[in-house]
This record gives sequence, structure tokens and C-alpha cells, in this order.
Amino acid sequence: MVSYPPWRKTGRRGKLPAGIGRYGQTEGEIAVTDGHGTGPVVRLSGLSLQEQSHGEAFSCAMAAIAAPAGATRLGARLVVVPAGKRAWPFHCHHGNDEMFVILEGTGTVRFGTDTFRVAAGDVVVCPSGGPETAHQLRAGEEGPLRYIAVSTMNEPDVMEYPDSGKVTVFAGSAPGGDKASRRFAASYRQDDAVDYWDREDGQDHASRP
Repeated sequence: MVSYPPWRKTGRRGKLPAGIGRYGQTEGEIAVTDGHGTGPVVRLSGLSLQEQSHGEAFSCAMAAIAAPAGATRLGARLVVVPAGKRAWPFHCHHGNDEMFVILEGTGTVRFGTDTFRVAAGDVVVCPSGGPETAHQLRAGEEGPLRYIAVSTMNEPDVMEYPDSGKVTVFAGSAPGGDKASRRFAASYRQDDAVDYWDREDGQDHASRP
């Protein structure tokens, strides 16, 4: 569960012109901290990255940016992908827009049926939609790809995975949100879909498996 720190005065202080007094620091001073400090500024170099991987294709290290700073309607995280790897499967969101700000490295982005090169200074915008907006970033072979992933935090959300034919549904919290608040999370193969009226015979079968 994400912890939202209170705005309080910590860290080193450097003198600034009088009139700065927000977020708890003494007027005329400003707190300087690493990572998530006491105000709206997040220092990327101070964030602690958490690694995740799956098989040979997927690997990354990441750290939440927006949620620990108190944002609830905007998601953002720092992502570092090793050379030749991908962070997540090729997917689209039906309920959320995403944007990726490339900080370091080079790579490619699959978007729908096309592939584009990306490098530091590029911004990749992925609107919500069907497979035509499905996307996936891949780091180049020469080194890691470092970027900030930004998204809206709408729920419920439905994600499609065109490569594997899966659908994932989240309700209660958006993808990347607080898992403790998630009321429903499930993944299905689209080939397993049933008719809307399947097993609806008017009888009470609430306990039926």
C-alpha cells in the first residue's frame, strides 16, 4: 500500500528571497531533499528502484513518482529497462491515456501495427483505445532505456494484450494504483468468452462455482 507522507520540514536549507513559506518550511528558506522530499519536487536520482522481471524478454527497475507525493488522479513512475528488454507486454488501455518521456538511451516503440525509434528527448503519447493504440517500449541493444511513464488513473480499466489474446480487468484502483483498494482484478483469454446469457436460467446459483 502506498504511503502518502505529510508535508513537513526536513533536509538541508538554502536561503531564498523572502516570501517562500509553503509546505511547512520557514519563510525565506526552502528544504532540499533527495527522492520524495516534503514538497512538490521529486529528485529522480534519490528514488529507490524496485526490480521486476519475467522470463527472458521482460525486465525493468522502477519507482513511483506521483502517488508518494500525494497525487491520486495522475500516475507517474521512473522506469529503467535493460538493453534489449521490455518492461511490460504489448497492450492497450480502454480507460486510461499513457505518455512516456524518454530521459536516456535509445530504443523502439511498437504502436498499433507500426514501430518507431525513440531516443532521449522524445515523448511517446498513447491514447486510450483498442489494439490500434496498443504499445510497448523496448530498449536498444547498446544500453538501458530510462523514461518516465505517466498515465491518468481512471478505474475501472480494461486492458487488451494482442500478442497473447488476453484481457485484464481492474476495478477499485487503476493500473499502477493501490492494490489494497482493488475490488476486482482478473485476466482472461479472449477465446474463452461466453454468451452474455450463458448459465442465466433465473435460478439462484450464487454459490455455484
